[in-house]
Amino acid sequence: MTPATSDITPTLDAAGATAEAVAPPRVRRALDWLAFLMADMRDGIGPYLAVYLKGAAHWQPSMIGTALAVNNIATALALIPAGLLVDALRCKRLLLAGAGLIIGFGTLLVVLAPRPAAVLPVQVILGAAAAFLGPGMIGLSLGLVGPQRLPARIARNEGFNHAGNLCGALVIIAVTHVAGLAWIFYLACGYALASAAVVALIPRAAIDHDVARGRREHGAPAISLGETLRRPGFAMFLLAVTLFHLGNAAMLPLAGQVLAITHPGSDAAAMSACIIVAQAVMVGVAFVVGRASAAGFGRKPIFLVGLAVLPVRGVLFAFVTSPLGIVFVQMLDGIGAGIFGVIATLIAADLMRGSGRINFAQGLVALATGIGGAASNLGAGVIVEVFGYRAGFLALSAAALVALALFSAAVPETRPEIVARPAKMRREWG
Repeated sequence: MTPATSDITPTLDAAGATAEAVAPPRVRRALDWLAFLMADMRDGIGPYLAVYLKGAAHWQPSMIGTALAVNNIATALALIPAGLLVDALRCKRLLLAGAGLIIGFGTLLVVLAPRPAAVLPVQVILGAAAAFLGPGMIGLSLGLVGPQRLPARIARNEGFNHAGNLCGALVIIAVTHVAGLAWIFYLACGYALASAAVVALIPRAAIDHDVARGRREHGAPAISLGETLRRPGFAMFLLAVTLFHLGNAAMLPLAGQVLAITHPGSDAAAMSACIIVAQAVMVGVAFVVGRASAAGFGRKPIFLVGLAVLPVRGVLFAFVTSPLGIVFVQMLDGIGAGIFGVIATLIAADLMRGSGRINFAQGLVALATGIGGAASNLGAGVIVEVFGYRAGFLALSAAALVALALFSAAVPETRPEIVARPAKMRREWG
């Protein structure tokens, strides 16, 4: 028998086909809109928060880094219980809608009281709510379409997510030009209300909850939490994810601070342009990655491309200060983050097939992301205050290089069809 990554394929494939047949097109379109509307809940506020706190509230870089870091830490602490709850409970729609609403209304408090004593506790609440978004969307998607169609569904989710960020940035440019930066946070509340309404369009009966958690068979118990961490390659993959986000998380917020210092008045527009070009690239990248996966390409070579562009981006940010230059450099984030959003999810799902812990594992991936992001914002803020912005960007690039080397050396190919091939074919793909 082949390894655990494929020993339950017949049972899950059959379940996946059933889930796909039960979920009508209108339900899958609702999932598209949910990914679109939740984009600004998951990804869109952080960079603007840095610009707002620097340009409008006049915070110091280290305090801005602290505000971003406590959000990451709160998310990290909530991710394990969030993943376990998504695996265990059948109210996935309620979890997603509730988390989105908390994030939407919580952002209003930031703009109403932009002082550390108020912002830091709110960031904790927002971070904890955000922990449910990633595992919740993945569990919902898997329960609706099944494992066979999960790669295409994840690529589609990411495409709509990036399209949502792109449209959100365009709206922000128009609204903030007329009404100011504070309206970024009012818009976030509107997105939250709309996302909750879309969740209601997905019938509970359309979700196969056994498939959604990746069980071996209906009613079978999940593996222990310790066994989850001992799955071959999973621990090294989590470490590589942590290092990737150690290098990545602070780059755009630092670039926003550079813009606020060197080009005051145009910083919000330039930040929106950064997000627009990156998200536009991510939409295309998600489509290409989905097609590449359907064509039989392995996860590892695609993921290596995403890891490789990050250190290049950091070095370029260290020497570019013009708004146009920063916007062009940010296009590289469209490649790296676009690949990461699809392939990291699939690698974790591959490693956990048959475990009953797929959403818990996705929570661990998000936990690694949060730990890396918190360390990135805290560390970069301190480095910038002591050594300057150029040193901060170069330090982030160094962390990204370590992530690339570690993943290349220590994480194997995980795509089940490739893992099951003879060793000679496996070496060809790996």
